[in-house]
Amino acid sequence: MIMGALVAMGPLAWVWVRNQQASPTRRLQALTLLTLFLTFDLVMFGAFTRLTDSGLGCPDWPGCYGSASPVGASAHISAAQNAMPSGPVTHGKAWIEMIHRYLATGVGVLILVLAAASWAVRRRAAPSRAPAVAVNPWLASLTLVWVCIQGAFGALTVTMKLFPAIVTLHLLGGVVLLALLCMLAVRYHQAHRAVPLVAIGPHGRTLLGVTTGLVWIQIALGGWVSTNYAVLACTEFPMCQASWWPAMNFAQGFELWRELGFTRAGEHISFEALTAIHVAHRLFAVLVLLALGLLAWRLRLVAGLRQHTRLLAGLATLQLVTGLSNVVLDWPLLAAVLHTGGAGALVVTLTWTACVSTSASAHGVSTLTTTKTGTLA
Repeated sequence: MIMGALVAMGPLAWVWVRNQQASPTRRLQALTLLTLFLTFDLVMFGAFTRLTDSGLGCPDWPGCYGSASPVGASAHISAAQNAMPSGPVTHGKAWIEMIHRYLATGVGVLILVLAAASWAVRRRAAPSRAPAVAVNPWLASLTLVWVCIQGAFGALTVTMKLFPAIVTLHLLGGVVLLALLCMLAVRYHQAHRAVPLVAIGPHGRTLLGVTTGLVWIQIALGGWVSTNYAVLACTEFPMCQASWWPAMNFAQGFELWRELGFTRAGEHISFEALTAIHVAHRLFAVLVLLALGLLAWRLRLVAGLRQHTRLLAGLATLQLVTGLSNVVLDWPLLAAVLHTGGAGALVVTLTWTACVSTSASAHGVSTLTTTKTGTLA
């Protein structure tokens, strides 16, 4: 917790200095945006931690062999490395794992401050009921609860030795945190500037919801591929193992509650199961890309969402390029980290689009409608 407070001090000082004369909602917005940015960095660094096999660089939690940093655990790390030179514990991996924990704790402290500040602003605004600062703090409180749950999953990731289901849930939890912070940032922005919502029509709104759901499923499938190390089950595209439909074992591949590398019965997981995991992610990607393309095409003429559509198209392209690079270039670290970052950015963009838009009749799709955004719910 002390390290987290130290990590959070810099961002908090920056927000304070830059927004001393700003309104309460403007300060909340600035803090939320900065926390969102750091959380996005944390998600990408978490991917880097996983992809460099550093998740067990410190095999206990929350410290490293009982110390606050790898410096105090140097002797233990050296002993573990000497005992297993190709094992999960090295000095470099220990530092990667602990830096990830420090950043995560810092984000937790920032969200704690954000929730407390939201309640403080709400209490000060209550007597006057000033619409410009009438902020509902419950979403910030929910975000605080969620980051605590996410921290628990982080601990279980280590103590349960990279259990695939737990690691995948930890990844999904990080993306949920991005979505919650994005919702907060948009709502504080709306409260500060009374920004009108964009009417996109009921069919566009439905398509947005369906596409968002498909992206979430694809992220879960991608997490399952990564946590089971199934990326290289297919090393060519569009075929896999010189076949359009290679031998696969979906029942074993999607047996969710099991240890890494083993079936629930304790047998080694088969290559056919890893192939099934990979192919499922690959096939579902086609559906997701089609949905994203259709959504971008549908919203391209909406004046208030043109930037969103360009982002969606660009991020879909990024995901396609990095996904293919992972397969044909032997899983390069940069492409793999960018693939995770692109998934998080897609969720943020889709959440942002949902928060700034509203449903309207099909003939009013390109109009703007003003709503009361003074009180945030």
